[in-house]
Amino acid sequence: MVTYAERPWIKSYDVGMPTSVEIPEVPLHQFLKDTRVRIPNGTALITPANLPLLGRISHSITYEELDRQSDALAAALVDIGLKKSDRVAIVMPNSVAFVISFYGILKAGGVVAATNPTYPAERMAHQINDCGAEIVLTMTLFYDLVKEVQPRTKVQTVIAANIKEYLPPLAKLLFTIAKEKKEGHYLEDVKPGDYWFQDLLSRHDGKQANVQVLPDDLAIFQYTGGTTGVAKAAMSKHRALVANMLQTEGFLDLLDAPAEAHIFLGAIPFFHVYGLVVVVSTSVYRGCKVVLVPNPRDIDDVLGNIEVFRTTLFPGVPALYNAINNHPKVQNGEIDLSSLQLCLSGSAPLPDSTKAEFERFSGGSVREGFGMSEAPTATHVNPIYRENRPGSIGLPLPEMDMRIVSLEDDETDVPVGEVGELVMAGPNVMAGYHGMLEETRNVLREKDGARWLYTGDIARMDEDGYFYIVDRKKDMALIGGFNVYPTTVENAIAAHASVLEVGVAAIPHPEREGQEALKAWIVLKPGETLEANDVIEFLGDKLAPYEIPRRVSFIAELPKTAVGKTLRRELAQMEMEAR
Repeated sequence: MVTYAERPWIKSYDVGMPTSVEIPEVPLHQFLKDTRVRIPNGTALITPANLPLLGRISHSITYEELDRQSDALAAALVDIGLKKSDRVAIVMPNSVAFVISFYGILKAGGVVAATNPTYPAERMAHQINDCGAEIVLTMTLFYDLVKEVQPRTKVQTVIAANIKEYLPPLAKLLFTIAKEKKEGHYLEDVKPGDYWFQDLLSRHDGKQANVQVLPDDLAIFQYTGGTTGVAKAAMSKHRALVANMLQTEGFLDLLDAPAEAHIFLGAIPFFHVYGLVVVVSTSVYRGCKVVLVPNPRDIDDVLGNIEVFRTTLFPGVPALYNAINNHPKVQNGEIDLSSLQLCLSGSAPLPDSTKAEFERFSGGSVREGFGMSEAPTATHVNPIYRENRPGSIGLPLPEMDMRIVSLEDDETDVPVGEVGELVMAGPNVMAGYHGMLEETRNVLREKDGARWLYTGDIARMDEDGYFYIVDRKKDMALIGGFNVYPTTVENAIAAHASVLEVGVAAIPHPEREGQEALKAWIVLKPGETLEANDVIEFLGDKLAPYEIPRRVSFIAELPKTAVGKTLRRELAQMEMEAR
């Protein structure tokens, strides 16, 4: 009988996949300095611009420039008054300024608290206030919003960067003339006490912050997606980020081409750990290029960057792959996606149909994985070359221990193959939730000398160590006395040829007080029509009768987190508000 303690997943690893990872006693930003020494003139970040008549052009910065400019920012932050362990908020999309800010804050001994720049004022104020940041780095586009929320926070200083500063020269000129004011980027001057990003870099060029940063110092506050309520700040140390980056690197290192030859598509938001670890940190370690995509919802821009810059690595989410699959230029073969070698999918379940379609259009491999803000991102992934099992999140990364525990007592390991809550231990697990001792105690528990993270995910493991997420524990519905998992229902509906996306959630039964009913919200593909009865009939031979939602709505768009998770809580709230 296989046990979890045996780590049966190791025997399913690709040949050459490391079974352990040596974690050096260094802070995360040490790898940027190492890469600068190794390839100072290597391209680090590429900022594209699409101009009329000229097409897609770009401006890039090297690893030497990235390290030097983040050194300058670190020195500036210390001069402004940043003290070790102070939190600093970043309110920026994917950009050169974001990456410089990230490494500059770490080098100054600060803790990065990155926030979705598109948040409304209330949510932004909550996160900035919760982390206690006194300094915010933002783009001019969001400067007024940050100043609006500032009185509700501890913020003393705002540093403003303009997106145009790292555009190609001609694009910068045209942007200044035609778009800067029109699109809200123009800022005549910062308020007293605030600073221009570029001024700080210029004034402190050649300087470094004299701060000793240790592996056990905090590095980031990552706010959870808030799918079940108020977002919590998962605190991770440099050691955890270094560990997770090297765990991920052990997987990527199996690719045939040299590390420095690969080009990441930087479309996944950097304000989330998925982008921060898998794209930013890993590319810096490897010396890869990253093509920056500030708005992944602009599918035309995403596709143009893949085609022109011949990107090879594409970490994404199912919603993004699905949008590409359904883009007319992809379907008619106008767009060349053949440069893509490996695509990683996370943050939400990947339907088999989405994976198969994307692989057919691109010729590349899509590998589903799994991760959490609390880990701080990647924990599982399917092999690159060996079996990729349908519906599986894959195998645990090196140095990870996994168990599936009983939903009844949260303690007893269930037999292999049975469902329970996924719990994990490893060097990448967070330190805890900021300011939330009770929540931390609920999810981090000591056993047998290890610190186990209770994920809240219902899962199972097969005999070969492949893991399968059944659903979120909090999303499980009780229908007619039976446990129903919305993800299972969503996957069945997603197989319909007319369905673009679907979300399923439990709602209060409209006729039976105290009971739950299941409802599906469906986004149809362009030009398609479907009735609720068509959906129910389609599911007749695919699900048990109690699993079939008898209530179906067709909507234009599903509510989602920034990294593509469907917000089932908001779907249920929509239903309540409509009554």
